[in-house]
Amino acid sequence: MQLRTVLDVNVVDVQKRRNPSKHYVYLINVTYSDSSSHVIYRRYSKFFELQMQILDKFPIEGGQKDPKKRIIPFLPGKVLFRRSHIRDVAVRRLKHLDNYCKALMKLPSQISQSEEVLKFFETKLDDLNPPTEDCGAAGKRKSAVPSVVSTNDLKFNSSAAERLEESEMPPKMK
Repeated sequence: MQLRTVLDVNVVDVQKRRNPSKHYVYLINVTYSDSSSHVIYRRYSKFFELQMQILDKFPIEGGQKDPKKRIIPFLPGKVLFRRSHIRDVAVRRLKHLDNYCKALMKLPSQISQSEEVLKFFETKLDDLNPPTEDCGAAGKRKSAVPSVVSTNDLKFNSSAAERLEESEMPPKMK
């Protein structure tokens, strides 16, 4: 039996979750090689874990020896913010996470279809039965059916993006 691979990924929305504690998840439409597609839900911390796994497994492609040869995309870095700005940060990250996922899918198959990437994008039990009382990017209570957010409406400061990318780099690469 051939392993199902990931063909396309679109980060389309952000939702607030309340269990086990308050946090945000990103809604990701994933299309697979078996012609199926699913919406999966991932926290930013899961993207960060994936990035660290990929950089560890592919140090040359991650630019550890020569930063000019890096092909693995930068993940928007962790941001320190006040509690009142958590939602704004989650919404601003949406477009950058979408770009990150698209860039990841364009990498050579040894990376884009690696065990770590496939596991991240696989449909989990929690993805099939998401909570129904969450809030989406619009901040209103809604069902778990995703609504598409126009990423053209999201504004982002490019110098801030550069600082975010630097914050993701290992200390020896800065």
